[in-house]
Amino acid sequence: MQPSISVVIPTLNEAEWVGDAIRQFHGTDVQEVIVVDGGSNDDTVEIAESLGARVLVDEPNRGRQQNLGANEAKGTILLFLHADTALPQGFAEQVRETLSNSRVSAGAFRFRLDTADWQLRLVERVVALRCRLFRFPYGDQALFMLQETFRRAGGFAELPVMEDFDLVRRLKKLGRVDLARGSATTSARRWRQDGVWQLTWTHQLCILGYLLRIPSDRLARLRHPTE
Repeated sequence: MQPSISVVIPTLNEAEWVGDAIRQFHGTDVQEVIVVDGGSNDDTVEIAESLGARVLVDEPNRGRQQNLGANEAKGTILLFLHADTALPQGFAEQVRETLSNSRVSAGAFRFRLDTADWQLRLVERVVALRCRLFRFPYGDQALFMLQETFRRAGGFAELPVMEDFDLVRRLKKLGRVDLARGSATTSARRWRQDGVWQLTWTHQLCILGYLLRIPSDRLARLRHPTE
């Protein structure tokens, strides 16, 4: 019997995207889709419920939201998905294949953006190089792991930003973090909104700030200055 998969999607005002995020699992063998909402004031919750997802509500903190979803999940495998990300065809087979290697602690998909813009194609290449050299995917690549491994790693830190970076660092201590064959395609909306190089630079500053142990609330203000 194949290991079952639970998908956890943290949301906050994702009405535009959450429907497609959930629909991609219709007709697949995913055991359940859990949406953990951080208090949306749009139709995110209603859309998710109408499409058959289990909806939980918590404080608006992505690390905390994903922990709640994981705690409620029944699947052997946990797959953490951002609401604006689409997985490739045959994703479930790729997840199970990646995790079948006993030396692998976790996996993710290759990074792709939904645009042909040359600047963002360059961003994709930089991410591919980072993953090839350091085996360090981020949350927008749909991290997945065995439920047991998630527990051993200690789950997500309840950080307002960098929760994915923090978890991957701990997962790497438990084994190799591998990439599946296919690509997870993420909306380029934030790069369009903030500017390609501005957002890229901000990401690097957040990583540096995290490594220097700058308080996470200050990093959150850097990453989301208008919130």
